[in-house]
Amino acid sequence: MTTEPTAFPLPGDAAVRRPQPARPASLDMRLADEADTVALAEDLAAILRPGDVVALSGDLGAGKTTLARALLRALADDDGLEVPSPTYTLIQPYDLPRLKVAHLDLYRLADEEEMDELGFDDLIAEGAVLVEWPERAGDRLPRSTLWLELLPEPGGGARRAVLTVDGGGWASRLARTLEARGFLDEAGLPHASRRHRAGDASARSFETVTAGRRSGILMNWPVRRDEVPVRDGRSYRQIARIAETLPPFVAVAAALRGRGYSAPEIPAFDAGSGFLLMEDLGRTGIADGEAPVAECYRTAIDLLADFHSRPMPGPLPMADGSLFVPPPYDADAMAIEVSLLPAWYLPSLDAPPPAADDLDWFGDLWRARFEAIATREQHWVLRDFHSPNLIWIEGREGLARLGLIDLQDTVIGPAAYDVASLVQDARVVVPDDLQAELLDRYIAARTAAGPGFDGEAFRADFAVMAAQRATKILGAFVRLDVRDGKPQYLRLLGRIRHYLRSSLSHPVLSDLQVWYETAGIFGPED
Repeated sequence: MTTEPTAFPLPGDAAVRRPQPARPASLDMRLADEADTVALAEDLAAILRPGDVVALSGDLGAGKTTLARALLRALADDDGLEVPSPTYTLIQPYDLPRLKVAHLDLYRLADEEEMDELGFDDLIAEGAVLVEWPERAGDRLPRSTLWLELLPEPGGGARRAVLTVDGGGWASRLARTLEARGFLDEAGLPHASRRHRAGDASARSFETVTAGRRSGILMNWPVRRDEVPVRDGRSYRQIARIAETLPPFVAVAAALRGRGYSAPEIPAFDAGSGFLLMEDLGRTGIADGEAPVAECYRTAIDLLADFHSRPMPGPLPMADGSLFVPPPYDADAMAIEVSLLPAWYLPSLDAPPPAADDLDWFGDLWRARFEAIATREQHWVLRDFHSPNLIWIEGREGLARLGLIDLQDTVIGPAAYDVASLVQDARVVVPDDLQAELLDRYIAARTAAGPGFDGEAFRADFAVMAAQRATKILGAFVRLDVRDGKPQYLRLLGRIRHYLRSSLSHPVLSDLQVWYETAGIFGPED
């Protein structure tokens, strides 16, 4: 499959095609065979989003049916999905896992006004729309439509695909998805199938990719260009020590594998473009819905106890010859994280905002805790050591049964942080008795590993870091809703408040407990 950027309108018979708005940006691709056509369809499926319209045209036998079928099957993650022609029904709807798609065939459309009878505008509002014979829609297709024309080459077999866009973010999305295809080809997975895989709250996306007997997970981590300085010329992510490139993930995964833990193998990555191919550790998690599987959580806490009982890894060699050392999880990082609560969570409450003096008091109380905990045990902090990032691997033994992913934000900080991340897992409801069991189990394992570990001091550290984490999460989940349009995290706020109230009950946090109670953070159900 080869591509040639061009700057001409879609080819076709101007006498047949009705006038359309100008569509200036085009891409000319040669599809050598059906496998190339299917690959293009999957590349489009990877970037399709609600509100998109794809106008698919070409003569009979040009490959429209092949492309439409492959695109819909990729979205459905079902290679056997029946894709009937909508020639007679005009419209074939699909309620697919990631989005709704309407497949239209307008060949039998007598007049473009009939688009209203099809509810065309509603279809765009509800999902994506794939349109065959789009020229019969007249000027009813939105300007942001992706126009895709398939043109057979003489001799049969090969064809050309001309993609033309004007708006809708298509140009950048097409460039990114085709760059991903090129990365997979170079990584030894030509014509790899691409299937969306659930990701996280970050800007990264993930796909399961398969080519023959080879498979893996493609991480797509585009460079962020929307960060703005918030303090001393640094962005929030920079202050909070959130990784912005792939190399930390690669280095940390290698170090953890060296310790005998199941971090993914990474056969290929491109730090410049932000693509990484990693081993697929499976999809079996450590929770059953929102209920923790106790055996899995016990193994996870045992892994942390084992890891923390050994010296943390030293500087890690990088591909460019440099050495990587995780950045410090320092007071500035922790402070800007807890600031999310007054910045985002408190304004969401139906209550008067705290006075400036109260906010200063909040900052001073936390700063004192951060300075104190900096003198406590420091180790690698994997940061999000909880159910979404822990995979249960059947067939492996001992601690190797636990797969570790999402490693890029590793820092050096209080060992208690990852313990709190697991014991008070934000994504599941960890019962109070299991929380107590896991913390006791960790302390017992650390005590048995050798002298010098202070269990009671660690309980205080745990309370501080659990409260810090819960405070951050309350603000972050509201920010995801208000700023990023991701309201699905709001339903988790109740359990986070429950975790927070439990942590604040430790005597080391008595003054902070007063602040939170006075600020009205908790309700009677918490």
